Amino acid sequence: MADSTPSSTPIAKHKRAPLLGSMLVAVAVGALVAGVYYWQIARFYEHTDDAYVSTNIVAVTPQVTGTVRAVNVRDTEHVESGQVLVELDASDTQIALESSEAELARTVREVRTVYANNNTLAADITVRKADLLRAQTDVHKAQDDYATRQSLISTGAVGKEELKHAEAALSAANAAVAAAQAAIGAAAERLTSNRTLTEGISIEQHPAVAKAAAHVRDAYLAWSRSRILAPVSGEVAKRAVQVGQRVQPGMNLLAVVPLDKVWVDANFKEVQLRHMRLGQPVKVTADLYGGNLEYGGHIAGFGAGTGSVFALLPAQNATGNWIKIVQRVPVRIDLDKEQLRAHPLRVGLSMQVEVDVHDSAGPALESAPVTKHVSSTDIFDGQRTAADRRIAEIIAANLGSSKAGLVAGP
Repeated sequence: MADSTPSSTPIAKHKRAPLLGSMLVAVAVGALVAGVYYWQIARFYEHTDDAYVSTNIVAVTPQVTGTVRAVNVRDTEHVESGQVLVELDASDTQIALESSEAELARTVREVRTVYANNNTLAADITVRKADLLRAQTDVHKAQDDYATRQSLISTGAVGKEELKHAEAALSAANAAVAAAQAAIGAAAERLTSNRTLTEGISIEQHPAVAKAAAHVRDAYLAWSRSRILAPVSGEVAKRAVQVGQRVQPGMNLLAVVPLDKVWVDANFKEVQLRHMRLGQPVKVTADLYGGNLEYGGHIAGFGAGTGSVFALLPAQNATGNWIKIVQRVPVRIDLDKEQLRAHPLRVGLSMQVEVDVHDSAGPALESAPVTKHVSSTDIFDGQRTAADRRIAEIIAANLGSSKAGLVAGP
């Protein structure tokens, strides 16, 4: 029994030697496999879990002052572009609209009178010319009468009293001619002045009508804006408006979140951006759906700076206790629209992002694009069109027998 212990030590060492050798071989093979994997595959992919869903959160604000009469939506509800979200009391704006419409109708009728005066004044000139012609005829007759009596005065056939009457008649005829000529001149001036107000433009384009029409347009837009519309389609969030509340232009009433236009902001370390380029393919998974659902996407843009630069209180590194911290830069990733429709995401959700950087020949920065709308809405176009249509109806109704678009001649 005393001799068995010393003899067991060499045997144990002899058994451990192959085991250690196998372990070293396994470690070497693992390191080799890992190195090959990194060189052939892993180095072409960049990963981050510091990524979140983002989109444009559209604030809905009133354009006019008013009291809320009705709220037609609630939080989490889906709305379509142009849907009425909030209704304001429109009594004041309705009265202002009716007043401006009446003023436009009165202005059109007054301008019609100005145009009609062209014909009246032209006819007056014709009458004055006829009066002048008669006065000139009377002058010729009075001249003949005076000349005849003057030739007979020496014979005694005509008395001096009768000659004086003939002379007075001639003077009166000449005065009538002068008066007729002055009347024609005054009528011509009135016609010229009136034509200055109407020449070259139609009734609809007359400055007075255009000014009244602008007032109607302004009042109509104020009235139509008492119905607050959804600027885009999306989900209602942050609803703060209540019935009976007095609202002012620019006040935030609620927000509409277009979940069909979301993207992912992935924050990569600065050392990971070296080979990233616009257009590179991206695989994204959401914690909401788990790793079984994978979204396809591509890099759409890079942030202009790190998050710390745009922070409310940027870091001040010019101190003696500075410590280097690896910075992160936001990378925008656009997702496949069909996948978004089938599996919608919510703003702020956490995402896992993997970028394939095999192809690094693309641009690192986006060049200046052709001018375009990144986001827009056309819900307000119909209000202006409806206002113009209403103005045209009022003008047409008050033109009477006048032809719309009639332009006064010289």
